[in-house]
Amino acid sequence: METRSNPTPAFDMVLFGGAGDLVMRKLLPSLYQAHNAGLLNEQGRILALGRKDLSRDDYLASVEKQSRIHIKSHFDDAAWKSFCDRIDYLRVDASQAADFPALAEKIGDDAGKVVVCYLATAPNLFAGICENLAAVGLNRGNVRVVLEKPLGTDLDSSNEINDDVARFFVEEQLYRIDHYLGKESVQNLMAIRFANALFEPLWRREWIHDVQITISEELGVGSRGDFYDGTGALRDMVQNHLLQLLCIVAMEPPANLEADAVRDEKLKVLKALRPFTEQEVATKTVRGQYKAGASGGQPAVGYLEEAGIPEHSQTETFVAIKAEIDNWRWAGVPFFLRTGKRMQERLAEIVINFRDVPHQVFSGPLGGCHHANRMVIRLQPDESIRLYFLAKEPGDTMRLQPAYLDLDFYKAFKVRRADAYERLLLDVIRGKLALFMRRDELIEAWRWVEPIMDTWAASSNNPPKQYTAGSWGPAASSALLSRDGISWHEEC
Repeated sequence: METRSNPTPAFDMVLFGGAGDLVMRKLLPSLYQAHNAGLLNEQGRILALGRKDLSRDDYLASVEKQSRIHIKSHFDDAAWKSFCDRIDYLRVDASQAADFPALAEKIGDDAGKVVVCYLATAPNLFAGICENLAAVGLNRGNVRVVLEKPLGTDLDSSNEINDDVARFFVEEQLYRIDHYLGKESVQNLMAIRFANALFEPLWRREWIHDVQITISEELGVGSRGDFYDGTGALRDMVQNHLLQLLCIVAMEPPANLEADAVRDEKLKVLKALRPFTEQEVATKTVRGQYKAGASGGQPAVGYLEEAGIPEHSQTETFVAIKAEIDNWRWAGVPFFLRTGKRMQERLAEIVINFRDVPHQVFSGPLGGCHHANRMVIRLQPDESIRLYFLAKEPGDTMRLQPAYLDLDFYKAFKVRRADAYERLLLDVIRGKLALFMRRDELIEAWRWVEPIMDTWAASSNNPPKQYTAGSWGPAASSALLSRDGISWHEEC
């Protein structure tokens, strides 16, 4: 098990939206795992806030019912009980300034204690919450604010939210969270790239043919129809998760692992992304919308039949994009980004396809679909890194077949795998900003995405392409890659 020798400093974790789905499903289970591993300071407290007038016992009964079920491993009754001893509840309406003095009194004035305010609320409440925190003195240097996505629906609205928050908190206090950056395999991608001489000479246009980044979901929009129809896959997934993963793949080695050193290099990648013209949006992007089909062996309705979806909605549930980076390392290497709902399986992976050898002396059965060498970084449902290569098939002929080296983190290191939210919450408490988005990163991401959004919005006579629920998306997605003579990883 993980060492217990590096606990956090004393802290108060203040959870706005304390009765909400994110807190119950992700944040409390992640904090429990950190507690069970001995990584939380004994003086660490968790204070859940909500509008309902609940007693502490009422809230803990809700936690027992709604949060405990999401702890899938390393559960211990005694540890759970001691974890719940950390939790308290306070009725605070985030929009009412009059409720915040009681919060300040509850937290106290211990200057050495870290205070983390996690805003697990709608973004339209962020500005008001930050103003109310500042009004009661809860914006001092050791107060940190975690902002959940989505931060706006376009560049202007994102800037408005960030301007409002910046009136009360400096940039070093703001933690814009993207949980994909907390995944073990993403962390290991940085380690493999920047700690090993083996890969760095190959990590460039001369040796990499293309990069594919996929985040697919089996589920549809479910009960989030009203929210999702005003957002869509481009805003919900591409602008943040997929672009952040692209940055980790494409960034230059930072001088060190300090927050700004890492984020400076990510920013350079975002600035180097080739902007889209209106014509290129038509040829280098695909937007889709799922129709009725089957998922997990069960019938699945189409997007337009989901609850809360307008009859003629053109909101995309699928996006595929051919992105290009205009710098010396990556010029000419296509980066294919893909995300969608109601796909064939739940999957998140990064595929690095290396170039083939200049002259093939072996005759093989693989055809043009397979690259001889590829690296597959799997983020979900399991986390692993596989390096594929061609090897001789046993026997008296020189037949080649693909084989792979598999890095299984648990087997290699014999430690518990920390959840992404757990790692990021610990980083917030410890004041580590490297895995959180800086504001200038967010601006550049919106600038790159906006021409796609605007072109799609103006194309009312060109609706999203239909794809069957339970498939890998519309046929146009495969055609997008076939023009470069390649296929998506699962099609090979």
